Amino acid sequence: MLLDRVRDRSIRVVYLTILLLGVSYGLAISLVGVWLEELGFAKEKIGTLAIFFATGIVVNAVPAGFFIRRFSARAVLVTCLLGYAACVAAFPFVRSYEAVGLLRLGDGAFSVGVWVSSETILLERAPREDKGYFTSLYAISLALGYVLGSLGTWALAPALGKTACFLIGGGVAVLAAAVVAMALDHQGPPHLDEEVDAHGAPSAPSASSAPLTTGALFWRIKTSCFATFAYGYFQASVVLFLPLYLMERGITEKQTMLITAYFAGGMLLFSNVMARLGDRFGHLAVMRLCAVVGTAAILSFLFANHVAMVYGLIFVAGASLASVSPVSLALQGLVVPPRDLSRAGGIYNASYAAGMLGGPPIAGMLFGRWGGGP
Repeated sequence: MLLDRVRDRSIRVVYLTILLLGVSYGLAISLVGVWLEELGFAKEKIGTLAIFFATGIVVNAVPAGFFIRRFSARAVLVTCLLGYAACVAAFPFVRSYEAVGLLRLGDGAFSVGVWVSSETILLERAPREDKGYFTSLYAISLALGYVLGSLGTWALAPALGKTACFLIGGGVAVLAAAVVAMALDHQGPPHLDEEVDAHGAPSAPSASSAPLTTGALFWRIKTSCFATFAYGYFQASVVLFLPLYLMERGITEKQTMLITAYFAGGMLLFSNVMARLGDRFGHLAVMRLCAVVGTAAILSFLFANHVAMVYGLIFVAGASLASVSPVSLALQGLVVPPRDLSRAGGIYNASYAAGMLGGPPIAGMLFGRWGGGP
């Protein structure tokens, strides 16, 4: 089994926590659009609410790293899980655009706090030679949670109603917080002040143990940051505009509903494979390979007129582009001194959110002026 090599209990707790968070996400996200439309929100306004979520990520991504250094990753993780739970549980009881936007802002802010603290714990504790393997299991846990949560909505909403699904989603997040509070190790891993060079190799301790400046830290992880920015741009743009483009080329609306499933399937099957290749042959080399294959898959949509070809290309895009995320996270864990991992995680997730913010308006402008091809 994949988890046989994971001996550290705290890493197992992180995997379980992020799985439960994914379930909560799946329960809620599956209903958000339908729920808002039933309340009378126009499609344009529903689309703009995604901006609030991404803004919440940007606002709290970097501060989350500082909070972790001040209060510990465990404390931030519990607090943000409870904050996220409150936002999800309150969602069905608000009616105005402003109130919904505020909850989506909180959703993003608390979510990034969970991501940064979880990734900090994971990267601190994962063995250097298996960083990619451990981060891929993290990504798989989140994706599996999305799938289980979506299936839960499909099964529960007709019987219990949509409000109950949001409340259950909040309850699952509270359960995740309880797991962290009771099972996560209070003590951080040793050697948090170990020095590494720009390639991740241990180096002699410097005269000063002061953390890297924010600028120096960003420059050290710039490759990971650009990779996650590009992935956020692609992910946000594809969700909104790829179905519209494919429908113009003769793919039916019902057929486009399976796009997410094929994308997630590619990621679930190949992210661990790519991570192992990264651990063995170099993470940057595997990121380059994934980028080339993913770009070729995207360009091939220009020539895709049959649904089987579309699904195949979506699967390849998920297997390559989605796999960049855990591999780039592993690379970051190698080149950053352990004491700076929390701050690096904040910068990394802010880059992802910047891609999510920039993708839809830029892609929308291109689509509106010149169509889906460009």
